[in-house]
Amino acid sequence: MKTYVFRVVVEPDEDRWVAYAPALKDRGGATWGYTREEALENIGQVVQMTVDSMVQHGEAIPSAL
Repeated sequence: MKTYVFRVVVEPDEDRWVAYAPALKDRGGATWGYTREEALENIGQVVQMTVDSMVQHGEAIPSAL
């Protein structure tokens, strides 16, 4: 099993927190939560699902930034 490390950005929005992985943003690597912790938990799941899908489809994983 290979391990990837992706930089994640978490920013407050009007009434929630937005989180995204810049290296995966164009592939849907973004989410949100009502709290910072919820946004971090959600982006962890989104990154995992995105990378799993890319591996299944034989796509190159972008450089972890």
